[in-house]
Amino acid sequence: MISDKIRSRLPSAPTPTRRGFLISMAASGAVFGFPKTSIAAMDPAAAGGVPIEAVGQSFEPTMWYWVDTAGQVNVNIIRAEIGQHVGTAIARILADELEVAWEDVHITYVDTDPKWGTMVTGGSWSVWQSWPVYRQAGAAGRVAFIEAAAAKWGVDPGTCEARNGQVTSGENTISYADLVSEGLSRSFTDEELSALPLKPHSDLRLVGKDVTALDIAAKTTGAAIYGLDAKIDGMVYAVPLLPPTRLGSSVTSVDDSAAKDMKGYLQTITLDDPSQTVPGWVVVLGETLMAAKLASEVVKVEWQAGDTAAVSEADIQSRARALIADDATGAILPTETPDTTAAFDAASETLEAEYTTSTVLHFQLEPVNATAFQNEDGKWEIHTGNQWQSLILPTLGAALGVDQTDVIMRTYMVGGGFGRRLNGDYTVPAALTSKALNGAPVKLVLFREDDSKFDSPRSPSVQKLQMAFDSDKKVTGMQHHAAAGWPTQIMAPGFLPKGVNDEPYDIFAIDGADHWYTVGTHKVRAISNDLANRTFRPGWLRSVGPGWTNFAVESFMDEAAHFSGVDPLKFRLDHLIAEGYNAGTSPDSVGGASRQAAVLKQVAEMSGYGSADLDADTAIGIATTFGQSRSMPTWTACAAQVHVDRATGRIEVQKLSMVIDCGTVVDPDSAHGQTQGAALWGLSMALYEGTEIENGNVRDRNLGTYTPVRMIDTPPIDIAFVPSTEVPVGLGEPGATPVAPAIANAIFNAVGARLRHLPMTPDAVLSAMNAAQ
Repeated sequence: MISDKIRSRLPSAPTPTRRGFLISMAASGAVFGFPKTSIAAMDPAAAGGVPIEAVGQSFEPTMWYWVDTAGQVNVNIIRAEIGQHVGTAIARILADELEVAWEDVHITYVDTDPKWGTMVTGGSWSVWQSWPVYRQAGAAGRVAFIEAAAAKWGVDPGTCEARNGQVTSGENTISYADLVSEGLSRSFTDEELSALPLKPHSDLRLVGKDVTALDIAAKTTGAAIYGLDAKIDGMVYAVPLLPPTRLGSSVTSVDDSAAKDMKGYLQTITLDDPSQTVPGWVVVLGETLMAAKLASEVVKVEWQAGDTAAVSEADIQSRARALIADDATGAILPTETPDTTAAFDAASETLEAEYTTSTVLHFQLEPVNATAFQNEDGKWEIHTGNQWQSLILPTLGAALGVDQTDVIMRTYMVGGGFGRRLNGDYTVPAALTSKALNGAPVKLVLFREDDSKFDSPRSPSVQKLQMAFDSDKKVTGMQHHAAAGWPTQIMAPGFLPKGVNDEPYDIFAIDGADHWYTVGTHKVRAISNDLANRTFRPGWLRSVGPGWTNFAVESFMDEAAHFSGVDPLKFRLDHLIAEGYNAGTSPDSVGGASRQAAVLKQVAEMSGYGSADLDADTAIGIATTFGQSRSMPTWTACAAQVHVDRATGRIEVQKLSMVIDCGTVVDPDSAHGQTQGAALWGLSMALYEGTEIENGNVRDRNLGTYTPVRMIDTPPIDIAFVPSTEVPVGLGEPGATPVAPAIANAIFNAVGARLRHLPMTPDAVLSAMNAAQ
């Protein structure tokens, strides 16, 4: 029921008109009306967020861009901008193939429309997936302009050359802008697009070169628009009161008597959520954000808690170990030789180790938020920054009781995602609150503590690794069993492939375990921890499974090398053999294990591994990974120089060296920045980040107790990229994956302490040193 206070704020019409909804960016003061639903796009990096409009008529050879009579090129971007300059990277791919001047290129981040297909920004997929699509799109325009110019001049198109927005043949020259002015309507079928000639790598003039990022000015001046900046006339603010458990809670009573006389307080609403995304949620409404927040602190709610109210991290890890011990659980991945029975039955010796990781929070800078209302067309508009619009749209439809086509998500810059905004659950309570107010505009914001409590954290994990050796200590088999909460199983089960035993598995909870080493028979078993899945919403966090599976693999490879009496570098190189399953395939993993061996050799040389003259209790550890997955490997190697204080156990990372082979480097500056950021993220998770589940919730909810890496602990990072003309693959996450094992291996080399849990703390170092004596 709507309170009288809120009713008095609503427009007289039952549904507010679009004219009444204006967005403003507080820092710049720019105000503009939203475009019509049919346009449904904006450029949040531009002042006021207004995308450019075509001058005169425009030519649109594919849906990915248009060119107008002024020569402007506007590129449509379906990926989320999270600070990685993805729009710049994608636009330059198209502009290079189209042959236009960079200063004429603009970008528009489009809003949800089925024509765009799956809209997702995660898994380091954006450039990898966009590379063929936008190259073909650019080639389509170039071919169309050449054909039009050739027809105008009566010459063979083969005599024409396109360069910087112009077509030339002999003495004839005409601009793209003039050709558009004269009328151009060429279109291409999918078959024609795939058959278009692409420029040879040697002719690329924007890809791989330093250019100014298209959104850097707005970010620098503060004009860029984020979800927190959205302001709509007449909107009310909502702050939630979260139930004691993520699932299964229900409200038994609400008492807002203490808030009723507070300035700016409007109403408290218990949400009814058919989608079961936010069961047991109560939202407090205010005229301002702080009015809602202050009122929320005195509103009293009683809940019936769900059945996970007493669950602890230890309970979840105990469940993981029990699942691993049951050979009937889990999915067996389709490695080349997944049956390891004979190898282990005949083994002269075996090696076994367990590796564990703690729960890890996203802690993105911008807390999750969303603004929602129903527009005059009856469509529900959701204004927020999001990484996977296609995932949350059906849920929003279910929550609102409408078809998902009646929900539009409008694009904003994302103030830190790291995978948290792949799960758009935070949009649901905003939409439900607006529905409870007959479609009136509502802006819902989670303050930091609730943002952490409502996080989709990286699940704690348990992994058991085993290796079989013959009498000559040659590796004959390897087994990797991993149990954790599965984010994709919970939020996108349709994406789960099946293993050789016909059981589904979450690639984002096992990628990395299916490595490129030749180890004889190789069994990888992925196990879903049902208790973790019921206690919280496991999420995709930067580097996802490879952030912890590679910690186990590369630590275990180090242990196996020492067990065999072989230098860890040599041991790895001896087993990175580009044959059979590990040979690689075109176009994404050409070279296979040989490329991983190459980055490992280079980082060893770059870091001085095995030859550097280091102080006592100081050593270099190495690790190598392949980024996200075998389907799109980014060959990565890291060397960590570490000093350990024997008295305190304090770990000082003095230097990180990294070598990356990501195929073609599209945007050098962004590539370096993303790799550096990923490396620091890997360092943070290795030494500093980690919480625990207590009473069904995360223990640490603000930066007083949750302590990501600080600037004072940031080491120098040397990064080298392997020159390549191969397909560009992912870069946002791979740099995080080898850091933790490289540090762990360096600690062992420095003081003989083997650490098998993340984060690695001084107390853990002291304990491991004592155990090693």
